Amino acid sequence: MIRIAILLIALLSGGAASWLALGTADQPSAAVVEIEQPPREEVLVAAAELARGATLEEANLRWQPWEGDIPPVFISRSSRPDAIATLKGMLAQSGFVAGEPIRGDKLAERGSGFLSSLLPSGKRAIAVRVTAESTAGGFILPNDHVDVIHTATRPDSSGTEGKVVSRTILSNIRVLAVDQTVSQGADGTSVIGKTATLEADPKQIATIAAAEASGTVSLALRPLADNDEPSIPEAEESQRGVVRIVSGGTSTMVEVPARSDGT
Repeated sequence: MIRIAILLIALLSGGAASWLALGTADQPSAAVVEIEQPPREEVLVAAAELARGATLEEANLRWQPWEGDIPPVFISRSSRPDAIATLKGMLAQSGFVAGEPIRGDKLAERGSGFLSSLLPSGKRAIAVRVTAESTAGGFILPNDHVDVIHTATRPDSSGTEGKVVSRTILSNIRVLAVDQTVSQGADGTSVIGKTATLEADPKQIATIAAAEASGTVSLALRPLADNDEPSIPEAEESQRGVVRIVSGGTSTMVEVPARSDGT
């Protein structure tokens, strides 16, 4: 009796499984929809930090994925797949940080008026003769700021050569280039040349030219923290006066501006 009951249960279970299998076989299978992903765009970026005036090399550039719309000034891989090879040898008109997109309007070809593009409006460039000794031992680099020192021999009252006198004629002047190099050496070292190109105002150009014609010019390297100070020509400093103030038995020297009539 027990065997018959077990057999009936097994037959019922098999029938129910067959019925369920037939029922699900009649139902349509769910369609698999494949969504096509748009191709991921890439833009050209700086692989490492690029200083102003640096020459682009293939190792300095790489492609990087970009999400969203690409600004027209950026260089995309789809529009210029050979950009890394074609931009080799170009000069950076401004600095780039690592990962920053490369912009065509910040690049210039050699010999295409590159230095003039570095000059801000109202500024001029003038070259002065220098040596390693007159450029802080050759450690002055492009984009450093310097004071311009004029050294000359002043004749005495009899007209013969007198003592040698040095004075600062300009302060906080930016160095644009050393010889024809507008960036530091590839290994990060200084560039030692025979000329240094300085950025100056039109009035300061005449001061520098006169100093070179009447003596020698040296450059004193300034600390980076003082680069925001205004450039004060020596002519303005000569218009200041010094007054001695005596109070309580102590003497103090105070600078005062000259009067409008020049006295």
